[in-house]
Amino acid sequence: MKLILPALTEATSTYWRPIKYSLFPPLGLATLAAYLDPDLEIELQDEHVQKLDLSDQPDLVIIQVYITNAYRAYQIADHYRARGAYVLLGGLHVTSLPDEAAPHADTIFIGPGEDTFPQFLQDYAAGRPLRRYVSKTRTLLGIPPVRRDLIERRLYLVPNSIVVSRGCPHHCTFCYKDGFFAGGRSFYTQQVDAALAEIERLPGRHLYFLDDHLLGHPRFARALFQGMRGMGRIFQGAATVDSILRDDLIEEAAAGLRSIFVGFETLSPSALAGAGKRQNLGRSYREVVRRLDDLGIMINGSFVFGLDSDDPDVFARTVDWGVERGITTATFHVLTPYPGTALFAEMEAQGRIVTRDWDLYDTRHVVYRPSRLSPEELKRGYDWAYEAFYRWSSIFQAAAVHRSSKHKLKHFFYSAGWKKFEGVWGLAIRIKQLSQIRPLLEAVLSPVGRRAADRSPATLPASR
Repeated sequence: MKLILPALTEATSTYWRPIKYSLFPPLGLATLAAYLDPDLEIELQDEHVQKLDLSDQPDLVIIQVYITNAYRAYQIADHYRARGAYVLLGGLHVTSLPDEAAPHADTIFIGPGEDTFPQFLQDYAAGRPLRRYVSKTRTLLGIPPVRRDLIERRLYLVPNSIVVSRGCPHHCTFCYKDGFFAGGRSFYTQQVDAALAEIERLPGRHLYFLDDHLLGHPRFARALFQGMRGMGRIFQGAATVDSILRDDLIEEAAAGLRSIFVGFETLSPSALAGAGKRQNLGRSYREVVRRLDDLGIMINGSFVFGLDSDDPDVFARTVDWGVERGITTATFHVLTPYPGTALFAEMEAQGRIVTRDWDLYDTRHVVYRPSRLSPEELKRGYDWAYEAFYRWSSIFQAAAVHRSSKHKLKHFFYSAGWKKFEGVWGLAIRIKQLSQIRPLLEAVLSPVGRRAADRSPATLPASR
């Protein structure tokens, strides 16, 4: 049995940074591998960190397909089918365009695989596998432990990545994953005890929760954070603006949470409404930043350019806001209408989609006609935003915003380390020694001060 994550097109481009694609192992494939007979010969290959060996002859090949590795995935699938292997394709792109993927596979999977993959294995063993499996039962109860033994930890900066939920309770029009969970529950979690048991099995201190919304189920998240107290873990994750302001849940997380990915997306209320991002409407971004800063939690802000209300000034406004508020890191995106989303359907109906070359759907290229910007203005503005936000002067200015000296230093080293030391990252990747940098990451993620980690939620003001 062979499981493959083909390289995303942007990961092979000189424009993109190799460290970005050496962060996390392919947990989705390792999760599927847990359903396989452990006595079988099983290999997991991630083309982002290793060269694929295509000279072998496995019986069964499982390939995970995203939009910007789709053509590469189809090439690999066709290769192995010609060699007599039974090929399975699944993932976001297969779910959004199953008829495109089907000719390249013996079987395709629509949606999550926790219910359909075990059924396929039974059918395959009985000699009657279906051509297509569609997920309908959504549960994480009783799933087997992830096959982390198949992951080469030394090849990743953050091998302790973990997912304790699936999907998101919100439905933004541009979200690629929204269609993936159609036909069933779109957000569900593990049992708390199962999640804590998986955390206990992971070595070291640092964790990265890859969940789309770690705070999306407040009762589950609160129990998870309470259960993690005493484990000595430090972790990172993602949440929404409203979940950070809603109650004291973020204070519960603060005992171990060191940085958080927040989907600000845009500073324009009308653009938020147009994108269906209602969870941000009427919420104060300033209060989000202040609350996280008070807790010593660093912020990775996500921003999208090219929404219909965006004009040529949007880039400078966004960068200035992020620097002036002390955002630690920023992730910028060109709005991308992924197939299967409400945004794609709307733009297709309006005749605004200009290419279906999936290699360009990487949030860096402009694949549609913007409303108030030319495609060239949008691309230049996107490139400028990254350059401007990560200038040394911007890093120093943003770091100086924080009140404590330790937080200023943490901000500086985290932001600069992420963007200003490409040679160090490249060398560590080439000599396969990313694990040697991990202690530095943990040091930068150390608590800002005792008050953030030690004060109980009851001692903190409910609003700011």
